[in-house]
Amino acid sequence: MSRRKRGIRQKMRDWSYSYNRFVIKFQPGIRFVSRALDVLAFLAAVICIISGAVLLGFDHNATDAGHIRHIIRACQIVFIIRVLTGIILTPKETKRDARILKWIVDCAILLTLPALLYPRPEAPWIPILEKLLYSHWFIYPIVGACAVVEFSYGLNKVVDRKINPSLMLATSFLFFIVIGSFILMMPKCTVGGIQYIDSLFVSTSAVCITGLTPIDVSATFTPFGLLVLSLMIQIGGLGVMTFTSFFALFFTGNNSVYSQVVVKDMIYSKTINSVLSTLLYILGFTLAIELAGAVAIFLSVHGTLGMSLEDELIFSGFHSLSAFCNAGFSNIEGGLSNPALLHSNQSIYIIASMLIFAGGIGFPILVNFKTAFFRYLRRVRNRLLDNGRHLRGAAHIYDMNTKIAMLTTIVIFALSAALFFIFEYDNSLAGMSLYDKIVQSVFNSFVPRSSGFSSVNPAGFLNITIIMMAVLMWIGGGSQSTAGGIKVNTLAVILLELKSAITGKQRVVVYNRTIAYDSVRRACAVVTLSILAYVFYSMVLVALEPSLPVKALLYEAASALFTVGSSLGVTEQLGDPSKILLCTAMFLGRVGIISMLIGFAGQRNDAPVKYPVDNVIIN
Repeated sequence: MSRRKRGIRQKMRDWSYSYNRFVIKFQPGIRFVSRALDVLAFLAAVICIISGAVLLGFDHNATDAGHIRHIIRACQIVFIIRVLTGIILTPKETKRDARILKWIVDCAILLTLPALLYPRPEAPWIPILEKLLYSHWFIYPIVGACAVVEFSYGLNKVVDRKINPSLMLATSFLFFIVIGSFILMMPKCTVGGIQYIDSLFVSTSAVCITGLTPIDVSATFTPFGLLVLSLMIQIGGLGVMTFTSFFALFFTGNNSVYSQVVVKDMIYSKTINSVLSTLLYILGFTLAIELAGAVAIFLSVHGTLGMSLEDELIFSGFHSLSAFCNAGFSNIEGGLSNPALLHSNQSIYIIASMLIFAGGIGFPILVNFKTAFFRYLRRVRNRLLDNGRHLRGAAHIYDMNTKIAMLTTIVIFALSAALFFIFEYDNSLAGMSLYDKIVQSVFNSFVPRSSGFSSVNPAGFLNITIIMMAVLMWIGGGSQSTAGGIKVNTLAVILLELKSAITGKQRVVVYNRTIAYDSVRRACAVVTLSILAYVFYSMVLVALEPSLPVKALLYEAASALFTVGSSLGVTEQLGDPSKILLCTAMFLGRVGIISMLIGFAGQRNDAPVKYPVDNVIIN
């Protein structure tokens, strides 16, 4: 080895030794700077997101637009400093905690540094590279992606503070509702403006995936406004914590054990190790189903609505998203009751029903179906590799939750579709062919359980049909789904508990499994609170709107509280106090009344003293 190479290696060792001494000596200061930059990066992410929304949503003159771009550039500088600090001062922690996609985002934000340091050259060496590095289409998306990652990472840091998960979940929904209400008021979101109370109502309805609206969505919002509304529906459908946890875990991967346990409970993951995979499955299922639904809807309506190709694509994507998330919003006049759709080949109603079912059955069941499918494929492969000999498979492919939810859903669907067909055969379905009546009965047996779409005007239903619809609203869909109501899982547990009480059994047993006492107690609490809340909101709404029909108001209260979105046509006639009341109902219906009460009351252990047992007369 030459003397020169030995000298270079010696200098590198000396430099490494000096660097390590510096890091060890100033470790407290480095830790303080790192934490300060974490807070600063989170604030910069919030400012960057708000500034980007203002830049896109308002018409600005050159001076104002320049000021906003300067704010975004300042946030960009903060992100660059944070990345460089992590690489220089805490390289081991940065390498250990960051995933490959986080490194891609960090490297991308560093690529925006030349545009900050050097003015745009008049005679660049590589013209194509110069156009890319100095282009707003290159810089702003990277800064936006970095802002989203930092924002998600910051929210998950809040979880590490061991804040009550129920209150944190409610606060996150409230945060997006308020932000969304201001964004929807931006001039580029609406055609002719919108009042704040209506914007707040629509924002609450979108984030809480309800679908009630006091305005005509198709006539009020621009394509950009529909994009904002779609994003709010998607966030509300999947859940705020699902989104932020995905970004924090997928890009950084350095969540604490406590935060991962919180996320595990929120998404009902089996173990902590499967939290990220479960999040990936949830997002993968969502995007795949919504994309397939959009393609199917496009093929079913192409050339039949008198729309341009762009409008057909927007219509298909928006309705696929709205159906899967059980939101019930529509961007066409009259919604799915539009005559051009109602008198077509009915395929859009079949597609919408499938999307509503997929979104309302619950993500744990979709993940269970995925697991069962791959187990079946492995068994087939093993049989082929083992020369056709029978190999024993897993004893329980489908868990108890899946079996209970699926059986209850199928029974409710079959019963409600048959009853709707019988009740409305000569009423709202009069004049339709037998095939159309069957399709409409199937569709209208799904929509009241949370989606809120309407193909025929609910105001024309028979009273007995409206009662059935209200019961379906109360039941809702599956747990951990985009649907509302008390959930079919809860109903199944209550009915099984009723069966056990009648037959004198001490335990609730189904599918050779004993349902946990805590599950039974929680189901009873959910049912009780739902009834009490409905009575409260119904009485207050009737008191606030004495001039409107009581039947319509009772239906409206159920639709808001159980996040359905169906209406008998009185939403636009409500006063501001009534709209605010329904906003709170939609919020509680999405977050969960029992979760809110647990969040405020806190978990308290039983007293160590055991009191004597006594009976209460129940007759």
